[in-house]
Amino acid sequence: MYLKNFHIFKITELLNSLLLWMLKLSSNANWLLPYLDLPGVLDELFAYAGPLGAVFSEEAISLYLWAPTAQIVRAFLYREPLGGDPFEIVPLEEVEGVWTAKGPKDWEGCYYVYEVCVYHWTTLQVEKCYANDPYSRGLSSDGWRTLLVNLNSEALKPEEWDKLADEKPHIKSFADISIYELHIRDFSANDGTVPPDVRGGYEAFTLQESAGVQHLKKLSDAGITHVHLLPTYQFAGVDDEKEKWKFVDVKKLEILPPDSDEQQFQITAIQNEDGYNWGYNPVLWGVPKGSYASNPNGPSRTLQFRKMVQALNKIGLRVVMDVVYNHLHASGPFDENSVLDKIVPGYYLRRNADGFIEHSTCINNTASEHFMVERLIVDDLLCWAVDYKVDGFRFDLMGHIMKRTMLKAKAALHGLSKERDGVDGSCVYIYGEGWDFGEVAKNGRGINACQFNLCGTGIGSFNDRVRDAILGGSPFGHPLQQGFATGLYLQQGNGHDHGTQAKEKLMLALSKDHIQVGMAANLRDYVFTNHEGNEVKGSEVLTYDGSPVGYALCPTETVNYVSAHDNETLFDIVSLKTPMSISVDERCRMNHLATSTIALSQGVPFFHCGDELLRSKSLDRDSYNSGDWFNRLDFTYNDNNWGVGLPPKEKNEKNWPLIKPRLADPSFKPQRSNILAAVDNFLNLLRIRYSSPLFRLKTANAIQERVRFLNTGPSQIPGVIAMSMEDGHEGVPGLTQLDPIYSYIALVINSCPSEVSFASPALRAKALQLHPVQVMSTDEVVKTSSFEASSGCLTIPARTTSVFVEPRND
Repeated sequence: MYLKNFHIFKITELLNSLLLWMLKLSSNANWLLPYLDLPGVLDELFAYAGPLGAVFSEEAISLYLWAPTAQIVRAFLYREPLGGDPFEIVPLEEVEGVWTAKGPKDWEGCYYVYEVCVYHWTTLQVEKCYANDPYSRGLSSDGWRTLLVNLNSEALKPEEWDKLADEKPHIKSFADISIYELHIRDFSANDGTVPPDVRGGYEAFTLQESAGVQHLKKLSDAGITHVHLLPTYQFAGVDDEKEKWKFVDVKKLEILPPDSDEQQFQITAIQNEDGYNWGYNPVLWGVPKGSYASNPNGPSRTLQFRKMVQALNKIGLRVVMDVVYNHLHASGPFDENSVLDKIVPGYYLRRNADGFIEHSTCINNTASEHFMVERLIVDDLLCWAVDYKVDGFRFDLMGHIMKRTMLKAKAALHGLSKERDGVDGSCVYIYGEGWDFGEVAKNGRGINACQFNLCGTGIGSFNDRVRDAILGGSPFGHPLQQGFATGLYLQQGNGHDHGTQAKEKLMLALSKDHIQVGMAANLRDYVFTNHEGNEVKGSEVLTYDGSPVGYALCPTETVNYVSAHDNETLFDIVSLKTPMSISVDERCRMNHLATSTIALSQGVPFFHCGDELLRSKSLDRDSYNSGDWFNRLDFTYNDNNWGVGLPPKEKNEKNWPLIKPRLADPSFKPQRSNILAAVDNFLNLLRIRYSSPLFRLKTANAIQERVRFLNTGPSQIPGVIAMSMEDGHEGVPGLTQLDPIYSYIALVINSCPSEVSFASPALRAKALQLHPVQVMSTDEVVKTSSFEASSGCLTIPARTTSVFVEPRND
C-alpha cells in the first residue's frame, strides 16, 4: 500500500510539473487551470529558502526574485525616484523558479522596477506586469520604484544605534508588560509644541520637550512599558508627497455648532486626499511609510524610523509594530498598488472553491498556509526586529493567519541574539486579534491562530469578553446596551429596553463573572465561584453565543482591554450608553472605573491613547479615514475633542439621532479639571500595578493559588467586584514570598451610583490600609474608602476602585 501511494504521489507530481511548464510557455493557458492546484504545485516543486530581494556584498549587488510561473523577468534601473528613462534594463536568469541578476556596487542608491511577463489568472492571458520587489527595503514616494538601500550602511544608523540592544528598557517577564496604543500622525499633528514641518511624522518622537513626549514620559515613569504604533509600513490611502495633500479650514470648523453635520461634510469631501489614514491597507510590508518621513524619496524614512525607535526606547518605552499580514490593498496585473499578485499571480492570495479571491478580512485575503507566503511574513518580521530593532508585533486579524505561521514567527524572533543579530529576541512580545470568522473559521483552511487554538503558545490575543462585559453588548450590538461600568441594572433610564429588572440583574451578574475570569487573565482552568454559587472553570463560563469565556493557559496569552482604535473611544462609549441625565463628573468616574479594571487585572493590560485623557472623537465609531479633525489629541489637557460635529455619515448616520442631542448638550463636555483628574488617576493606577508583583503573576498556577474573588454567589452585592491577592512569608511553608512590601492586597471595584459596604470573613483581622498611592491621590473621593478589621468590612465610595494593602511586619 505504501509503494502504491508513493507511485501515485510521484505520478501526480510529474503531471503537475508538466502542467506548470505548459502554463509558463503558453500565452492562453486558461484550459489548464482546472487541472492545476497552483499553490500546492509551487510549494511542492519550488519552495525556496535562499536569498531574496537585493543582497549587498563588498563588490556587487545581487537581485533575487521568486517567480516560478514567470516567462521573462527584467529589472528597469533608474537614477531618479520618479520620471525619466531607465539607465539600464537588466534581464534576470531563472534557476528553479528563482530569477537572479548581479550588478555593480554603484547601483546602491538607485531605483528599480521589475517587468514580469507572466500568465495572469484574472485576464486569462500573459501580461507584462510592472511591480516593486516584494522584499523591498526602500521605496520612492508612493512606492513607484524600489530603492536599492543597504540597511547596514553606517550612514543610515543614528548615533550609537548599534548599542541600542544594551540600552533598551529592561523587561524581566512578559507579565510585566503594559501597552499604550498610538497612531503616529495623531501623536503630533495637533501639537503646537512641535515644529510644523515635523508634526505627524517619525521625528516628532525625538523632540524631548514637546507636550506629547512629556506625556509619554509620565506614562513610562508610572509603568507603561510598550508603545503600540498603528501601521507604519508602506500603505495606500495617503499620498507620500505632502504638497499634494488637501486641508480644511480649521478656523471655520471651530465656530460651527457641536452637533452640526457640516464638519463631517467638509472632512469627508477631502478624506482620500488629505494626510490621514490608519494604514490598514498594506502595499509593501517591509518598508516604513513615506508620508511620515520628511522626504519620502531616498533613505530618510529608514533613518527617521530608527531615530523614533531609539528615542522611545530612551524614555523607557519599547516599540510594538502593528502588522497587517492578513490582506493586501490591491491585486491584479494593473493596479499600481498591486505587488505580489503581479509577481506570482494566483499564489499569494486565498481563493474560494470558485476561484475568486476571499475578502472576509475586508479585501484580498492572503494565504499564509502557502509556504512562500509564510516565509515572506517571517522574513519581514525578522527585518523589522533586526534592522529596526522593533520590540513587539501586534497582528491585525491574526485569526486569518495559520497557527503554524505564528509559531514559526515566534521561534524565529525568539531565536535572535544580541551577539549574532544585535537583538535579544527573547524579549519580543507577539499578540493580536484572534477572531475566528470567514473562510478560516473552525479551522476551515488549516489550524488558524484564533483565541482557542493559541492556548499554550505564549502568544497573546485580545480579550473581547472582558471588554464587552465592562462596556455592555458588543461593537456590533445595540449602541445603548449597558454593561458593568456603564450603568447596567444600577443606572437605568438610558432609553434602551434591557428587559425586566430581574433580567437586568442577571445580566449584570453574568457580566461580573466574565470580568472576574478576565481579571484572572482569562485562564481556561481558573476555578472560582460564579453568581449561582457554583465552583466553575473559566472555560465553563459561557458567552451569549455559547463560547467559553476563558481560553488562555498562561497570563501573557491574554491582552485585556476596553478600548482600541476601532469603535468609539472609551469616553464616547460611556457618554453614549449612560442616561443623559447624569453629570459629566459621573461619566468621568465611569471612564476611570473601566480603565482601573484593566489596569489591575492579571494578564497584559492594553490602553488606547486617550483613555487617560477622556479622549473623544465626537462619537465616531470608525475614524480610520476621518482626518485630523475627529482624531485630534491634546497633550496640554485643555480639550478632549468632544462636540466637534456629527461624526462622518458613512459609518455613523444610523446613530445620528442618538448622537445629536448628546453633542448639543454642553454639560457633556469635560472641563480641563476633569481631564487633569483623569490623567492623575490613570497614572496612579499604573503606579499601583507596578507597586507589587502580585498584580503581575507569571503563571496560571500562581494565579489559582493567590487570586480570590470575595463577593460571589447568589447573595452577592450587585455591581461590586472584590478581588484579593495573597503572598507568602519567607520561611513559612505554603506560598512563596514574591512581594517584599505587601503580604496581602484587596481591591474593590464599585460600579454602583452610591457608597457600598462589603464585609468578608476572609478579611477579618487583616491589617489593611488604603494603598499609599491612593492616600496621596488628588482624588478626594477615593480617600474616603475605609476598612474595619474586626468585621472585615470595606466601605467604598460610588463608582470607585479602591486598593487596600497589608504591609509586612516581618
